[in-house]
Amino acid sequence: MSGRVGRVNRWSTQRAAAAEESGARPAGFRGPLDHYGGLIRDGSLREDEHQKAVMQTLDQLHKTLRGYSNTPISFFSKNLHVFLFVFLQFFPKPKAPKGYYIYGDVGTGKTMVMDMFYSYVETEKKKRVHFHGFMLDVHKRIHRLKQSMPKRKAGKMAKSYDPIAPIAEEISGEACLLCFDEFQVTDIADAMILKQLFENLFLNGVVVVATSNRPPVDLYKNGLQRVNFVPFIAVLQTYCQTLRLDSGIDYRRRNRPSAGKLYFLSSEPDVEATLDKKFDELAFKQNDITRPRVLNVNNRKVRLNKACGTIADCTFEELCDRPLGASDYLEMSGLFDTIFIRHIPLLTLNKKSQARRLITLVDALYDHKVRVVILADHPLDDLFVHRGDDGHHESHVLMDDLGLTRDEASSLAIFSGEEEMFAFQRTVSRLTEMQTEEYWLEGDRSAKSQA
Repeated sequence: MSGRVGRVNRWSTQRAAAAEESGARPAGFRGPLDHYGGLIRDGSLREDEHQKAVMQTLDQLHKTLRGYSNTPISFFSKNLHVFLFVFLQFFPKPKAPKGYYIYGDVGTGKTMVMDMFYSYVETEKKKRVHFHGFMLDVHKRIHRLKQSMPKRKAGKMAKSYDPIAPIAEEISGEACLLCFDEFQVTDIADAMILKQLFENLFLNGVVVVATSNRPPVDLYKNGLQRVNFVPFIAVLQTYCQTLRLDSGIDYRRRNRPSAGKLYFLSSEPDVEATLDKKFDELAFKQNDITRPRVLNVNNRKVRLNKACGTIADCTFEELCDRPLGASDYLEMSGLFDTIFIRHIPLLTLNKKSQARRLITLVDALYDHKVRVVILADHPLDDLFVHRGDDGHHESHVLMDDLGLTRDEASSLAIFSGEEEMFAFQRTVSRLTEMQTEEYWLEGDRSAKSQA
C-alpha cells in the first residue's frame, strides 16, 4: 500500500459494518476517487498511477450502484402474487452491472482501493468479507440446510437434494454487493461448488468485487480435479472484468516507524524471558488473570494454554501443528487483540501443512488488525524454503487413495508446496506491516473501547 497507507480504510467485515452504522466514513469527499485524491494531497499517500487507474474504475461502479437493488419492487402484497407476477413481466429486475476482479503482487494496494470503494457504496445490502470466511459460512449454511431436510424413511430411496441454489438465493437476499478480500482457492470442497454457487449469485443480481494475488486463469492452479473447476473461471470472467494492480512495489515493506522489537530469533540470549516480560507488561493492563482458555468453535473445544484478557501467548505447535483451520483462527481474531506465536521452526516441504495453517492464521489476524509478537528459528524472509522431502505418512496415504504415483503427485499443488510458497509471500508482506507502529496502535482494542 502507498506511503503510510498500510492501514487506510483497512476494515474487517465487523469493522466495516460498525463504521457504516456510526457514520465513520470521512466527511467532505464525494466518493472513493475524491477520497483517494484527498489522501494524496495531504501527503497521507504517495500517488500511484496503477492504484489511481483502478480507483477511477471503481469510482464509476460506485456511481452506477446508486439506487441499485437486486430485489424486485414489492409493488403488491404477497397475497396478490398473480398481479405481482404480471407486474414483474413489465418491470423486471434491473440488470446487474459487471463487477471487478483485481489482482496483482502483494502489498500493492488492492485491499485499500477495494475498501475505499466499499465504504462509499450507498446500499445497506453489502458485505465485505475475507474469502476464507465467506466459504466457511457457505459450508455452514449447506450443513444447516441438509440437517433441516426430512429424514428418509426406511426402505425408501433418498431423493438427491442440491442445496447450492437455495443457499445462493439466501445470500443474494442479504447482499447485492459482495466484496471479497484474498480470493484464493486451495480447497477441493470449495473448488467443486464455486461454479454453481457464483453462477446463481450472479443470476440473482449480485455484484462482486474481489482482490487476489492470482489472475483468474491461475486460480486453483495444479489443484486436484482442476478440470472440474475450470468452468468457474469462465463464469467469473463473464460477470467480472479483470483489473491488474501491479506497480511492482510492496508498500507494506517500505520503511515506516516501528512498533519496537516484535520479531525475535531463538538464537538471541534470554529471548524466552524477554517475551515473558513483554507478555506480563501487556497482561498487567488486563482485567483478568493469566489462565488457560477454551474456545468453542463449531461445537469443538480448542484449548489455549496461556491467555489473559485479550492477550494470548501461544506456541506454533498449539496454533499450527494441530488440525486447526480458518474458523478457529477467526474465533481467535475476535477474542484477542494480541497473540504471541512462539517457536516457529524452519518451514520446509515436510511442514507444508503447518505452513498452510500459518498462512491462514496470519490472514485472519491481519484482517482483524490483531497484533503479533513472534519468536522464530529464522528471519522472516528465510522462514519458508522450498526444500525437503515430503515423506509424511498422510501424503503417501492420500497418494494411494487417489491412485497416484510419486511422479504424478509431484505436479499437484497439494503435494508440491507450490501454492504455499506463492501464498507465503503475502504472509511475509503482512507480517512486515504488522510490526509497524501504526498497525500496533490501530490494533489496540482497549484504546478503542475507552474512546
